[in-house]
Amino acid sequence: PQNMAQALADVDAIIHSAGLSVAASGRPEDDYRVLNVEATIGLARAAQRAGVRRFVFISSLRAQSGPTDPRPLTEKMEPQPTDAFGRSKLAAEQGLATVGLDWVALRLATVYGPGVTGNMARLIQLARSPWPLPLGALAARRSLLSLDNLADAIDCVLKVDGTLRRPLIVADPGVLTVGEMITAMRRGLGRGPGLVPMPPPILKAMLRAAGREEAYERLAAPLTAVPSALVHLGWHPAVTSAAGLEQLMRGSP
Repeated sequence: PQNMAQALADVDAIIHSAGLSVAASGRPEDDYRVLNVEATIGLARAAQRAGVRRFVFISSLRAQSGPTDPRPLTEKMEPQPTDAFGRSKLAAEQGLATVGLDWVALRLATVYGPGVTGNMARLIQLARSPWPLPLGALAARRSLLSLDNLADAIDCVLKVDGTLRRPLIVADPGVLTVGEMITAMRRGLGRGPGLVPMPPPILKAMLRAAGREEAYERLAAPLTAVPSALVHLGWHPAVTSAAGLEQLMRGSP
């Protein structure tokens, strides 16, 4: 925009979270390129011209892997995104590396908190349902991220001295199975777990028959991440995923 220089005057740092999300899957890859890559790099260049000290880019674990991965993810691994959203986040990170200002890309695990959408919102709906859920035998673990821990992570990287210019993984301490997520949320609702240990092959067959085999793959496969690099910089996450999910549901209808 023509008024960008004026808007960025005297700005010390930018936190850039705008763009197409994974929930917009199905959009053309060009949409992700324009909104997630070109817009991000354009804003970073404007920030450089304005003398902004640090550019914080809200990225995603999907810049590093697909929706599932058997390995605990770290920043040292070669990124292998599998969809348009992940590729656009990685391309934006790579574009930031060409701009002459200090930047950091926060690769977020799945975020939970008030008003979340997508898969996490559907899991919250399941937890609120009155019915027993056939998820008790699923053993795969996944990393999550509370909004409070995300806010603390942003505060941490804004205060770090020196130059960052790199991606950092952000995830709650501890990893949970989907059954443990449901248990924590229902505990916040003042209820028992209500989980049935249905054998995974039977659950998979049922979801396949309902046209939801992809849902099974996401429930039954792992995606964990190790935020040790951010912890080394001084990040102290306040809550575990189990405690955060319980707090989220406490007082909910």
